[in-house]
Amino acid sequence: MTTAPTARQRLAALHRYAAVHREDFALQNLASARTSQLRFSGCSFRGADLRHADLDGCSFTFCDFTGADLRGASLREVRLAGCDLRGADLRDTDLTDATFGSVNTGAPPHGLTNVVGARFEGASLRNVRAEDVTGWPAGHGANE
Repeated sequence: MTTAPTARQRLAALHRYAAVHREDFALQNLASARTSQLRFSGCSFRGADLRHADLDGCSFTFCDFTGADLRGASLREVRLAGCDLRGADLRDTDLTDATFGSVNTGAPPHGLTNVVGARFEGASLRNVRAEDVTGWPAGHGANE
């Protein structure tokens, strides 16, 4: 009898640029997960453990990271559009060249990325772009 692969194993097995739609990873242990520039849409990572995960080059659209633990994760060149990161822990993450933005839903202010209450202490924010982001921390050098 074989056991079903864990969420971390399933993500690692996906080919580069694979699309992941409406998957529920809420409260799951995805610590140290490795991905290949996946395209996530409508996925929930609410309260998930993503510490030290390698999510470089991934795209997230309308994803929920509320209360997720991303401490020490590598998020280089990620794209977050219309995502909810309220209360997410992004301390010591590498967000080099990341883009935080919105999705045009036709009904402003819907589709904005929300980072209210997210923690960014010690995060690398080199070349981060942030447009139409609710709660972007002042003094972090990105465009608001």
